[in-house]
Amino acid sequence: MTQFQGNILPYKGKWPKIAEDVFIAPGASVIGDVEIGAGSSVWFNTVIRGDDNPIRIGERVNIQDGSIIHVHSKYQGTYIGNDITIGHMALLHACNIHDKAFVGMGSIVLDQCTIETQSMLAGGAMLTPGKTVKAGELWGGRPARPMRELSEEEIAGFDWSFEGYADRAEEYRTELNALLNARGAAE
Repeated sequence: MTQFQGNILPYKGKWPKIAEDVFIAPGASVIGDVEIGAGSSVWFNTVIRGDDNPIRIGERVNIQDGSIIHVHSKYQGTYIGNDITIGHMALLHACNIHDKAFVGMGSIVLDQCTIETQSMLAGGAMLTPGKTVKAGELWGGRPARPMRELSEEEIAGFDWSFEGYADRAEEYRTELNALLNARGAAE
């Protein structure tokens, strides 16, 4: 069976290592020293480029459309834990995102930043170099600053996001692969 997927390319002899059930949308690119765990999804026009340092993405992570994940050329890769949502058009550069965190749409996370477990960076925020969003906190603004503690209901909502995207990824994988195979059979 032929698979519908984005661009998966080596850099300096290093190929990405991607779990079998990961959905990589057409138009997305995964390049170099990148590992992506089971149940994750990489959406349309996203670029994940592990050229000079590694990028490690855990399980059940959804990286939404137009996002960019990159590394620092000299001192740090990017590490993303499990059960995480990275919103549309987010930029993550040489940073650490812990399990069950949420990065809002259009936000920027710069070098040596950390977003701890069950915390959130609001949409459009810019986390400047070296900052840490502590567990359970909401940060927002440009530059980002602590806004408040997240409620238990808000944190529970993070599960809905990554679980919903896992379901959507499976739907896309099934539908796009059926389309591709039908087209191949017709030729």
